[in-house]
Amino acid sequence: MTTFIFGEAMLEYHSHGGAGLRYGGDTLNTAIHLARAGHEVAYVTAVGTDPISDALVDAWAAEGIDTRHVLRHPNRSPGIYAIHLDQHGERSFLYWRDRSAAREMFALPGMTEALGAAASAKLLYFSLISLAIIDDAGREALFALASTRKQAGLAVAYDSNYRPNLWANRRVAAEVSGKAMQCCTIGLPTNTDERDLWASEEGECAIAERWNGTGCALVAVKAAEKGCVLGDRTGDAPRVIPAVRTEVVDSSGAGDAFNGGFLDAWLRDRAIDDCVEAGQSKARATLAHRGAILL
Repeated sequence: MTTFIFGEAMLEYHSHGGAGLRYGGDTLNTAIHLARAGHEVAYVTAVGTDPISDALVDAWAAEGIDTRHVLRHPNRSPGIYAIHLDQHGERSFLYWRDRSAAREMFALPGMTEALGAAASAKLLYFSLISLAIIDDAGREALFALASTRKQAGLAVAYDSNYRPNLWANRRVAAEVSGKAMQCCTIGLPTNTDERDLWASEEGECAIAERWNGTGCALVAVKAAEKGCVLGDRTGDAPRVIPAVRTEVVDSSGAGDAFNGGFLDAWLRDRAIDDCVEAGQSKARATLAHRGAILL
């Protein structure tokens, strides 16, 4: 059965250069990892009608992604982002996405069909960035889809990937993320994102417990070199699964890679500890090369 992923994909410019068409985006990165692992993945977004948009869609299809629900906007184009790396491999970003076609994807013809197809998929996945770039009507449509699936016992995975510059203020972002937490079954937050989003100093175990308290059945809190904290609703305390230290060349996309590895193993009905190890392994591989995705 197909996994449906909703989000924004953009053109990528890297400070270290690199020839050819480069692209990325948190949900697209995870979609590519899952497709490369052999899963059926449908990506729902919007691009333009220009030749570069055509090339992007062709490249994603070549990765094995189902692009039938990549919608076309008549007078918008893909967003662009630039990555700069410091000497430790930590990244900073610049974005040009105000005219991104994905911002209006829920108003385009074809979205009703995409939502209908996603209703019975094996897995639905989106992030706080997905929610940040769309309008209130789009958010409500995505929440309705997620809630209906959860009530039917179907899986919904959510990553609270917080980017402050996408939001009017932190309070609005936290309110939207809180709604998403209530309609997901698998939570994939990052410790630093959660602390920034909720203006707190919570530890990873407290973050896991808070997510479980909203009704999220399983949460894996990504904590970089600390590893991962797993929480569930069995009543047992969250537990830490340590990470293997690795040299960082570029931290871009490491969290997206973890999500891809974790969900790959989950879709194969692996034990939860094995899902974490699969996520950590994929993240280590991503940290070892430049760019969010090895093209």
